[in-house]
Amino acid sequence: MAKISELFAPKDMTEGTPWKRIVEFALPMLIGNIAQQFYNTADSIIVGKYVGDNALAAVGSAAPILNLLVVLFVGIATGAGIMVAQYFGAKEREHLSHTIGICITLTAIASVIIMIVGPIVTRPLLSLLNTPDSIMEWCAEYLIIYYVGIAGFAYYNILAGVLRGLGDSLSALGFLLISTVLNVGLDIWFVAGMGLGVPGVALATVIAQGISAVLCIIKLAKMKSSFDLNLKMLKLKKQYYVKLMKLGLPSGFTQAIFSLAMIAVQSLTNSFGEMVIACNVIVMRVDAFAMMPNFTFGNAMTTYAGQNIGAKKMDRVEKGTKDGTRIAVGVSTVITILILFFGRNLMSIFTDTKELVDLSMHMMKILAVGYIAMAVTQSLSGVMRGSGDTMTPMWISLITTVIIRVPVAYGIAYLTRSAAYPTGRPESTFISLLVSWTLGAIVTTIFFKRGKWRNKGFVGND
Repeated sequence: MAKISELFAPKDMTEGTPWKRIVEFALPMLIGNIAQQFYNTADSIIVGKYVGDNALAAVGSAAPILNLLVVLFVGIATGAGIMVAQYFGAKEREHLSHTIGICITLTAIASVIIMIVGPIVTRPLLSLLNTPDSIMEWCAEYLIIYYVGIAGFAYYNILAGVLRGLGDSLSALGFLLISTVLNVGLDIWFVAGMGLGVPGVALATVIAQGISAVLCIIKLAKMKSSFDLNLKMLKLKKQYYVKLMKLGLPSGFTQAIFSLAMIAVQSLTNSFGEMVIACNVIVMRVDAFAMMPNFTFGNAMTTYAGQNIGAKKMDRVEKGTKDGTRIAVGVSTVITILILFFGRNLMSIFTDTKELVDLSMHMMKILAVGYIAMAVTQSLSGVMRGSGDTMTPMWISLITTVIIRVPVAYGIAYLTRSAAYPTGRPESTFISLLVSWTLGAIVTTIFFKRGKWRNKGFVGND
């Protein structure tokens, strides 16, 4: 029993072989990230099979707006993960305790804001995006249910980030697997059994996420050997929430940039019609799985770098960066090959419409090589974020996503207009994404080698 409990305990990443520590930490998180994608993927598969392609399009069209309004949580989670990792690595219990307590309080405040604002702006945003009338109401219902139940999503993601900052990626995985199984079961019951349609998948997700959040809170409450969690620690203290916001807001802003770019591109996608919208949903669902290793290693590198920078072990940061990036690139290369060979089988899971499967596979081939470039971007950005430098990744995202991707997408669409494609060829949105990913990897590597991130650690300056 002792050995089992140790698996779910905080882990010190400042000792041991760097690549082994990174892989040990990343594997449970990778499984967890894949499981989390089953939330949206299960939604898409079930509504696509039981309701139809338009319902599939509705779930996908809701995603950019959903992502835009949850950037508050992305910021809190990122700042929390960095602070927790550095304070844990430096063995500063009081600072660690206040950081975790303030995360809980800020998440409550942000949840209330989203619960109020989300339902108000949903329909105006959908209209602004030229969402087809045939899927408008489904999109709105899906989003409103999600926003009303946003607290579960918020607390799971932020508290799981805290657990990972402590080096415990296994607990977050266990809780997520439980809620994923529940989510799939509820999806089938609500949609296939009760005929609730698109609102049913939103309700299933909200319930499952709420349970995973409760499990995270219970776990943290039991970790008294690492930090203190009481009412005193929940009180907002300026030195902590200001630092958390300085670290987290650039990442939240980065997510907002991505979401705004997605909204701008979604408007272009919507102009191509329901078939292309449904194709985009399928490709993005497969893309989410393909991108998981990259995000996983990026998050692992953030925790690894944060703990070692907090412990003043820069030599381990350098070694771990090389090891982690090589592993991430290797994994992404394998995934790219698998997508090219077996992608059509994946597309067929979502729909029985052959034309839609063929179109989705065509678009996926455009993106495939970009996953290798993203492995480099995420790994190096993760190290920079772990050091406390969240501004550099933000600016790179701003340049590649807004200044590069959106104009390229609309430019290609404009130049390829024809009688057959009056609004341009639908490949434009996917080509622009590949260009953005490739340039992002090049620019990130250049800024990483300049090395300004090495001086961003804050532990010892409190």
